[in-house]
Amino acid sequence: MEREEVFDEDYLYFYEDLIGDEVSDRQAELIWRLLELEPGMEVLDLACGHGRIGNRLAERGARVTGLDATPMFLDRAREDAARRGVEVEYVEGDMRELPWESRFDRVVNWFTAFGYFDDDDENRRVLRSAHGALRPGGRLLIENNNLAGLLPLWQRAIVVERGDDLAIDRSVFDPVTGRATTDRVLVRDGRHRRFTFSVRMFVAVELRQWLIEAGFSSVDSYDAEGEPLTASGRRMITIARR
Repeated sequence: MEREEVFDEDYLYFYEDLIGDEVSDRQAELIWRLLELEPGMEVLDLACGHGRIGNRLAERGARVTGLDATPMFLDRAREDAARRGVEVEYVEGDMRELPWESRFDRVVNWFTAFGYFDDDDENRRVLRSAHGALRPGGRLLIENNNLAGLLPLWQRAIVVERGDDLAIDRSVFDPVTGRATTDRVLVRDGRHRRFTFSVRMFVAVELRQWLIEAGFSSVDSYDAEGEPLTASGRRMITIARR
């Protein structure tokens, strides 16, 4: 997968920018509650994007660092932090090789930002890296698709519309590799772009095993509302304790 194809201005335009302040505020509140955050805690927003979550956690008093591999996202995150009057350290980097050891109380990985590397070993490196960046007793939160809830409702095509602009995703799931491969077509301002990418998907028990093998001592799973996970939930929040 070419990261630059997937995560760019079009990604923000068709996906992140449509979420809105109300939903983002609610998600930040849920993260704060589930992770039992307190003002002054050191938080790493891993694959932070344009700071939608990290800046809101900073507003609540957390000491936030955001890491992402896309400079344009980081620029937008810094601009938003300045508008909100909060200080967040935004760093360009690779989530597989975090430059910190035992620094953070909490690590947050939100909005299906885990599983994009083509090799399972590379995705596992992300978990080991996050484990190393946490202090003893620290916690990692991962929010992603719940495969058990998604498969019965699988849609071969999903269309996002903004005026005359369109984003069309056609996805196929491979049960052997555990990956969903998406053919994405974007039509925006009269231009057309098409590319393919894939993401590793999980049921809770598999992700739990990966986290335990990465060194975490316990793992809990929740749905999108922070309630205990069931097979019907389309989203999954996983919290692992170092």
